[in-house]
Amino acid sequence: MDPKILIARRVAQEITPRSLVNLGIGIPTLVSDYLDEDMGVFFQAENGAVGMGHRPPEGMTDRHLTDAGGRFVSFVPGASTIDSAFSFGLIRGGHLDLTVLGALQVDEKGHLANWMIPGHYTPGMGGAMDLVTGAKKVIIAMQHTAKGAPKIVPECTLPLTSERRVDLIVTELAVLKPEDDGLHLIERAPNVPLEVILEMTEAKLIHGPDVPEMQIGC
Repeated sequence: MDPKILIARRVAQEITPRSLVNLGIGIPTLVSDYLDEDMGVFFQAENGAVGMGHRPPEGMTDRHLTDAGGRFVSFVPGASTIDSAFSFGLIRGGHLDLTVLGALQVDEKGHLANWMIPGHYTPGMGGAMDLVTGAKKVIIAMQHTAKGAPKIVPECTLPLTSERRVDLIVTELAVLKPEDDGLHLIERAPNVPLEVILEMTEAKLIHGPDVPEMQIGC
């Protein structure tokens, strides 16, 4: 299975019916493709969309219907468009049940860095800081390494997005949960040995002798 699809499928299992969810740019945008629209989940985007559905089929896109990253989306019955002030009012007011974001780094304390790459032009941090601070639950959906370099580290070396601890980290290798005592390895990807996860993770992981496999399905 494609690593990005595996991550998106696993994150989709964390979404509850009739919740309000924000999906960040990149891998998080794939999550909605693996949810049944009958669950009544409403996806929100910072640019003022509430009620986004699956990606439209080829030839059925509407240039007026995009998410915050400019990706074409569909709208479900009951969807609406709102202005940016209202959109960020939902985020900052604590009305989002969940946000799913990508990351450049996450550390042992569950701190996230996801908005600035050294040496690259950075126009702004977007809504990441508001989302991590305001959402009731924060899930990180990212690949485990970047060009072989670990992204799960003892301490973030990039600027932190928020001082808040994220709730869950899902990669193509593992599911990790930050707690007061450190970073717990709670699941491993199908057919991925524990030794591989430990080798590809710079941070110290807390785990038992038998780490269960993710249940992804087809």
